[in-house]
Amino acid sequence: QVQLVESGGGLVQAGGSLKLSCAVSGRTLSSYGMGWFRQAPGKERESVAAINWNGGRTSYADSVKGRFTISRDNAKNTVYLQMNSLKPEDTAVYYCAAGTGDGMWRPILSAVEYDYWGQGTQVTVTV
Repeated sequence: QVQLVESGGGLVQAGGSLKLSCAVSGRTLSSYGMGWFRQAPGKERESVAAINWNGGRTSYADSVKGRFTISRDNAKNTVYLQMNSLKPEDTAVYYCAAGTGDGMWRPILSAVEYDYWGQGTQVTVTV
């Protein structure tokens, strides 16, 4: 059974930074393409970033491009999301997800490509 556990969320002022982590257990991380998604209250879940199995390819939503960086350490079975220049509109619950399909080879921002999801971590950005 694969488990994903996010951590690193919290309260930060606009312009600040946070680094989220997603620890994967149950199977080696290199078996998965990984993605980060978020959902704000009253809004649909949206994609944030994705990374292929070895970290060689990444993809970002336009709203976070240039501010967020996704990375992975397969030896530590952990995926990261470095978030800089945070804005109030980044406030949401952030989820990591793992997929074994095409997302292993190329970073895919579509949620339907992912098979396993974490429980989420809250990020709140104040003005």
